[in-house]
Order: sequence, then C-alpha cells, then structure tokens
Amino acid sequence: MLAMVDAIVLALWWTLRVSVTNHAPTSWMPMVLSVVGASLILHGATRWLAPRANPVFLPVITLLNGIGFIVILRWWPLSGALGHNRAVLQAVWTAVGIVLYVATLLFVRRSRDLDRLRSTALLLAIVLMLSPLIPGIGENVNGARLWLNIGGFSVQPIEFAKILLCLFFASYFAENRDILSIPTARIGNRLVLDPRPLLPIVAVWGLAMVVIGGENDIGFALLVFSVFIALLWVTTGRATYLVFGFGLFAAGAYVATHLFPHVSARVSVWLNPWSPNLIQGSGRQLVQGWFSLSAGGVAGTGLGQGLSGRYVTDITTDMIFSSIGEELGLIGASVIVICFVLYVGAGLRTAQRARSAYSRLAATAMTLIVGLQAFFIMAGVTRLLPLTGVELPFVAYGGSTLMANYILTGILMRISDEEPGVPPLTERERQAAGTAFTPRATTPRRGLGRRRGAAAPR
Repeated sequence: MLAMVDAIVLALWWTLRVSVTNHAPTSWMPMVLSVVGASLILHGATRWLAPRANPVFLPVITLLNGIGFIVILRWWPLSGALGHNRAVLQAVWTAVGIVLYVATLLFVRRSRDLDRLRSTALLLAIVLMLSPLIPGIGENVNGARLWLNIGGFSVQPIEFAKILLCLFFASYFAENRDILSIPTARIGNRLVLDPRPLLPIVAVWGLAMVVIGGENDIGFALLVFSVFIALLWVTTGRATYLVFGFGLFAAGAYVATHLFPHVSARVSVWLNPWSPNLIQGSGRQLVQGWFSLSAGGVAGTGLGQGLSGRYVTDITTDMIFSSIGEELGLIGASVIVICFVLYVGAGLRTAQRARSAYSRLAATAMTLIVGLQAFFIMAGVTRLLPLTGVELPFVAYGGSTLMANYILTGILMRISDEEPGVPPLTERERQAAGTAFTPRATTPRRGLGRRRGAAAPR
C-alpha cells in the first residue's frame, strides 16, 4: 500500500510541474528519493519495532502528508529564498516527524509504561499550555497567543500538551472507572452517583475557559473538552455525563461570546458572513473559501490552475481544505475525508482490541484527537461549525502539528502492536521489565498422571 501511495504522490507532483511549466520535469531523483526514502524509513522502523501493528495507519498518514505537501508546494514554488519557503520547511518538519515517530516506537516499548507517568504528564501539559502567556517569549499570531519564540525558533507547545492530556485522562479514567460508573452515594433509600468524581469535569471546563480567555484559542478548548467528555462516556457508558458535560461547555461558550471579543467575532462570522460589515473584513476569508470550493466542481480545476491562493488568506494552514477542493475537486476532498475515516476506524479498532483498560482509553483519546481536529477544521471551512483555527492533521502547514501527530501515531502503533495474539514476553524481557518470570501452570489431561482405577479428583 505504501508503494501505491508513493506512486499517487509522485503522480500529483508530476501533474503540478507539467501544469505550471508546460513541460515534464527534467529532474526526478530528488523528489523520488525523498518520497520513497521516507516511506522506506517508516516501513522499516515499523517492521523492526512494531511488526504486528495495524497496517492501515502508515499508508493513510503518508498519503495525507503527501497531498498536503503537494498543495503547499503549489503555492510556495521552489524559488528565491528557500530558507523561508513553506514547502521546504514542511519537508524538513516531515523528516523531523518521521524521526520522532521512530523514537516513540524505540523508547515506548510497552504502553503500560506511560501509565506510570500520569502526574508528570499532567504537570508538563499545564506548563506547556500556559507557557505562551509568559511575557517575552509568548507570541501573538492572528489574534491567538499560542506560540513560543525562542532564539528565532517558533513552536506551538499546545500541540504537544494535547498528547500529554490524553495520557493523563486515560490513566485517570482507567483507575477511577468503577467510582465513576457505579452509584455509591445514598440519598434516602436510593443509591446515586457520587458527585465528587464530577469535579474533574468542572476543572477541565475551567481550564478550557482559561485557555480561551488567555490565549484566544477556541479550537483547543473545544478539542480537549470534547475528548474529555467522550472518554468519560466511553469509560462509564452513562449518557448523563454527555448531557451534563456539553451543557456545561455550552454555558461556558455562551459566556465566552459575551466576554471575549475573539470568540464573539468567530461566532458572528459563522452566523452571517455575508453581513455588509463582515464580507470585506473577517468574513471575507470564509466566503472566498466557498467560492473556491464551488469552482472545483467534481473533478477540480487541476493542480496549478486554481485561484484560491490569490483571494483566500491562510491558504496553506487554516484554509488548505479549500485549495484541495478547488484544484482536486469533490474527488480530492472526498479522498481526504476517507483517509481520516480510515484513520479513525483503525484507531477505534486498536482501542477495542487493546490488552488493558489504560491502553484502550489511551488509543481512544489519540484517535479522537486526530478525528475531531480534522472534523472541526473541515466543518469550519464548510460552515457547519465556527472556524476554530485548528490545522488539518498531516495536511496543513505547521511543524508543531506535524511533529505531534507523528508522535501520536507512534503511540497508537505501539498499542496496536500489543493486541491479543502477540506472543507473551520471554524470560529475558520479563527480567528487563523488573518482573519475575513465572511459568504458566499446566493441568494434566484427564486420565493422565493417576493410576488406572483411581478415583478422579473432585
């Protein structure tokens, strides 16, 4: 499948070059070596470190990453100062992401090892989330204070914080599953759910509001809170938590629209971008994105033939789905959607077959992070939801998002490699893990190991 994906990406690149230059590319080797080399590294590392992992993940993320790179290359051709070229930077971040994917598989040899780092994960996640608020190093971009600028190098720490929060949530819910789902508090003659376990919901809701107010990031707040409520529902199976949680978030969002101008502006654009006072301002981006999608039709205008980059701002980040819909049409946009459906399906299958409750919840959380993030941004571009500003995973330009998603996929691959059917640990592996090796007791078959005529054991 990886070979087929590489062929598709190279075909798209060839089409783009012919469309732009009116002749076939004369130098194939750099692009071929880059695409095939990246796939071989991913495949070789997976065969070495996680040979029984789900085979769906790698082709899907390779295709998404490849299509995203081609679209970025379309709007940032390789000319001029390459050091500031987004296509070159995206290629560099992809290489770093692949290295981090291999490192994740190399150092996370068992998913249960992550369960021991619950407190550390939470503390580090909080530090990363609040670090953009530090004066001097925090940077405000497009109204959201999400970046750290240290020595000319910018990074978005909140992308890594979401992974750590997923690990914390999974550990917390796995340990407190019974108290969250079984009624233990008595009111009169009836047993009801103890309200004390609901305090984490309130805490996470408050943290989401702090992030919205302090950093103007409605997308991250919505993403983290949605994952938290979904994990709570998966853990307990009680729809009451869903109703209570989303009701709490709706109340917070209503308050945020009246207190924070950034949130209010996003909602106003969502409700009526055609308003005279918005169409030439904050609503222009969304409306021009719709024109681009409509111009693509079913088959698209063709790579290199679209005009969305001239009118749509943030065409390689927030609005890259509009460029795909214009130049690759409904077919190309559907491919993107299908890829994320396959990713989510593989992730949920991994969660369903996980060996432990912690691994099951961790796989669910990682899958929801990718699936919900993709849904939020595509729904924002098509106006199903307010445009949140999160990036399309593996597709949009952004080093922090790309690196974090490769780490996230590495953890999913590790959990998938531990599915039932994997041979048990050897004595050496058990000793390395600090556990004593105890051979499994065997029961003799009936009629063996006793004298003829002796009574069978009761």
